[in-house]
Amino acid sequence: MKLSGKLGKNFIFSLLAVAFMWLFWLAAYLIVANDYVLPSIGDTFAALGKLLVSRGFWRAFGGTMLRTLAAFAVSLVCGTALAVLARLFAGVRAFFAPIVSFLRTVPTMAIILILLLWTSRAVAPVIVSVLVLFPAVYSAALAALDGVEEEFGELARAFRVGKTRQVCKLYLPLAAPPVLKQAGGILSMGLKITVSGEVLTSTDRSLGGLMQEAKLYVPAELLALTLVTVLVGFLLEGLCLLAYKLIVRWKS
Repeated sequence: MKLSGKLGKNFIFSLLAVAFMWLFWLAAYLIVANDYVLPSIGDTFAALGKLLVSRGFWRAFGGTMLRTLAAFAVSLVCGTALAVLARLFAGVRAFFAPIVSFLRTVPTMAIILILLLWTSRAVAPVIVSVLVLFPAVYSAALAALDGVEEEFGELARAFRVGKTRQVCKLYLPLAAPPVLKQAGGILSMGLKITVSGEVLTSTDRSLGGLMQEAKLYVPAELLALTLVTVLVGFLLEGLCLLAYKLIVRWKS
């Protein structure tokens, strides 16, 4: 009963947040009074309806999602693997600390402009997304691994369990739920970075490329594409959170 009541309250507050954003949009539209600067809600949803029945939109959507998932997968594998090494070896942790700090602060736009000189417009958004997501995954994984009770490590060492087995049977299973809990936010951030990279590089068959075209000719379509990106980001976060809750319930 407590769980259902909590879910009901969260749902109500979510509806209130949606209503607030809708009212804010409506007020901004009335104040601006310029459909080219800020399209109306009706025009935006009309443009969204046209997009959803367009093959070009779905090809672009598929291309963007593939780039986002590829960047997330590479970041997840590399970030988790290096976090494991950093947990086991202090030297590795010290070595990667300044690198991760550098990647967190380096300007995204500068990276994209440099990558355009070395790679294609389709590849540059993936690489820049990896460079942004990797520090987030690494930090989340390292924090989760550090959260594993030291008693487990001492017990494994007492029974002379090898490093590889410790990682596979101890550290990764115990650290997986906390990492999964944050995976949704990291994945939605990856979508945002990928789309931003596609806009700057005018990538073909991408949501960012469609946004670049819509900016010049159809402002309502630009806002509709932005709305799609936001909704997909919410969906990705929700799916990861659901997976986390299912795993925690299964383990308990």
